[in-house]
Order: sequence, then structure tokens, then C-alpha cells
Amino acid sequence: MGRYFGTDGFRGKVNEGLTAEHAYQIGRFLGWYYGRSGKASIVLGKDTRRSSYMLEYALSAGATASGADVYLLHVTTTPSVSYVARADGFDCGVMISASHNPFYDNGIKLLNRDGEKMDEATIALVEDYLDGRLELDGQLWTRLPFATGEHIGAVVDHSAGRNRYMGYLISLAMYSFKGKKIALDCANGSAWAIAPNVFRALGAQVYVINDQPDGLNINRDAGSTHIAGLQRYVKEHGMDVGFAYDGDADRCLAVDENGELVDGDKIMYLYSRYMKERGKLTTNTVVTTVMSNFGLYKALDEVGINYAKTAVGDKYVYEYMTQHGDRIGGEQSGHIILSKYARTGDGILTSLKVMEVMMAKKLPLSRLAEPVTIYPQVLLNVRVKDKKAAQDDLDVQAAVKAVADELGDTGRILVRESGTEPLVRVMVEAPEKDQCQALAQRVVDVIIAKGHQA
Repeated sequence: MGRYFGTDGFRGKVNEGLTAEHAYQIGRFLGWYYGRSGKASIVLGKDTRRSSYMLEYALSAGATASGADVYLLHVTTTPSVSYVARADGFDCGVMISASHNPFYDNGIKLLNRDGEKMDEATIALVEDYLDGRLELDGQLWTRLPFATGEHIGAVVDHSAGRNRYMGYLISLAMYSFKGKKIALDCANGSAWAIAPNVFRALGAQVYVINDQPDGLNINRDAGSTHIAGLQRYVKEHGMDVGFAYDGDADRCLAVDENGELVDGDKIMYLYSRYMKERGKLTTNTVVTTVMSNFGLYKALDEVGINYAKTAVGDKYVYEYMTQHGDRIGGEQSGHIILSKYARTGDGILTSLKVMEVMMAKKLPLSRLAEPVTIYPQVLLNVRVKDKKAAQDDLDVQAAVKAVADELGDTGRILVRESGTEPLVRVMVEAPEKDQCQALAQRVVDVIIAKGHQA
């Protein structure tokens, strides 16, 4: 984790943790850094938060002051910025969004020319500049030069790029959705002006909720982090399926025709199985994080599909996929990466591919997801003095091993440290909730008894 940037950009409470000054200075750096060998071009998108406009203008001012041209996609999704950055040949892409967070937070996500999350080395340079200690090209840069005269950058409307992204999504569909009643929960966020139009273009009867953004209601009791509203809507209105996105639409969760949740684990199962049946799962592997449910692994074993586990974060999933040539990976939360089509999680793309499986197999979503039994899960957090010392304690390790041995192949235990807080997290999955609670508490009791609790 960097000084400002985490696994999903620079995120914080607006004008407290993340300010307009930060955005301006990031713009100054990007415009200068990518303009050292010629005028830089940067594509910029934002979500529907009130503060996104402030940060967009500040970043644009900084970049143009350094000589870059900034192309505005306006309100759009993170995956659309990724697509346009690589398809239209930009030096880099920027998305202003705090994803699934409340409106009072915001964030700045940086993407490279290939539409991937920017590499750690470049992020470190951005952070050095924010701290006033940038060293590059054999020189200390406490202040970057300003562009002058005809070298000052311009701000350009590039809504055409967003339209091309919509056309790209439509082109990926293998079937017409004519006659299908599809509910979309747009979280009052970036998907509201894109997803309904894509599904309508493919012939679906589209019913949309939470598509009235006012700058303050993004993710409020809506979208993939508040799925209950969509579940009720699908059931009460007789929908064939429902899809819920988060604020910047890089996540998707689904709801089947009975109003039951189909989470990221189930989506990865049903689509990887479909890929395998068609000979498209080239490495025969699904890349998950350590937080995917034990039930997913059991279901994948049943159909002969391998799996890998990474640290929590879609960034780590994508890195593993790139290194090993894998086609599908993601998280329980609905970040699904389909590397043949995208460089990031793309909620709208994910929903289109779920529809493809339904149409190809002529089965309702409930049947497609049925083989995955989600195991009860208990997660207990212990605030500790030293995360490493707590995990390295031999008695704690012995307690973890004893639980693992007791569970055998009927469940699992995972002990990991928080990346942002002084916490050790103890997670147990087992057939019964009470069993999860008892086994997790057993390990927590040892951590406390050994004096690690803060």
C-alpha cells in the first residue's frame, strides 16, 4: 500500500483525506511526466458524486497547465475509461470515483495506456511529487515547469469515446434479449446512462431502479452493496433476471428469477463452466481471492476446473491472470475480470455474459447457479499490537491447524491480517453457522490468551 494510493486508487473523504489540491497536483504530474517526449493526451471520466466535478476540473487544470490535452468522457464507468485509453491511444486514463463508497468519499484511479491499473513504480513517482521529493532524470523536482504559449494544453469533449464503448459492449452480445424482462439497479451511479441503453439495444424489456443521481445518493441503499431492493423488485415484478452495479460499474451482482442473490463466486462458476464446455477456458483455471467461498471450490472440483487464490483485491487477481494467461477471475463482491474482453472488472460486460449463458443453455439463472452451495461464514476481527507477531505465534498456528484438521474437506479456516488496520481476521467456513462461530472463536481465544490483543 502506498502513502496515498491503495489497491484501488487514491481514496478518501473529500476535502479532508482527498482535496482539490491533490487532484491539481496529480494532474500537473501526469501532464508533465507523459509529456516529456511530446504533448501528452489523457482521457478522464467521473462518476455522479457532487465532488467529482470539482476533482475533474482541478485535475484538468493541473494537466493542461503542464501541457497535456485532457479528453473528457464526463459521467461514465471505470471500465469505459479503461477501454477508451487503450482503444484510442491515450497516454493514460483517469477515473474519478470512490466506487461503492458513500457520496462524501471520492477517489482518483490511474490507468496506463493499455487500460490496466497503473504500475506501482509510476504510482510511487506520483506520491513522491505530492510529498515534494520527486527525483527523476537525475534531478530533484520540487516544482514542475509550467507550459506556456501554444504549449498549454486543451480540454476536449470526448463523449464519442463513451459511445464507442457502448457500441463495443453491444458488439460482444451473441444473442438478442428480445422477450426477456431484465431489471437493472444502477446505484444512482455511472451505469445509469449506459447499461439501460445497452440492454435496450439488444432487445430486452428493461426495468431500471436507482437511476436518478443527484450527486448525493450514489450507492445509498442501492446497487451491488445493497442488493435487497433489487431482490424485492425482481420477485414482485416477475423479472427474468436482475443485475446490480456499484458506483463506477466495475462490479456486478445478479439476482435470479426467484429473487435469490447470485454473487461473484456463482457468476465465476457458471461462466467458467460455460467456457470449459465450449473449449474456451484455455488454462482450465479460475483466479479467485482467498475470500471466495469454500462452496465455489467444491463446485469447481466437481466439474474439473482448477482454481488459484490471490490476496484480496481485483488488482492482484488481474496480475495473476496476466502472469499465467488465465481468462477469468474475480471476487465474491462482483469484480469479475474477463481478460479476453477487458483489463478491469466490468459490471455491464459481466451481466451481458451471464445473459449469454442463460440464452445459450436456455436455462434460468437459478438452475445455472444451483451447483454452488454457499457455505456459512463467520469472520472475527481481533485488534492486535503486532499483526505479524500474532500470526507467527506457534500456539496460534497450532490452534489454526487443529481447526483445519477438524474441518478436513468439509470447510476451511483462513487467518490473515488487515491491509489498512491493526487487525487479524479469523474466517471460518463450515456446513453450520454455529460450528463456524465456535471454531473461529477458539482461535481468537488463543490470540487473546497469548497477550496479542491491543
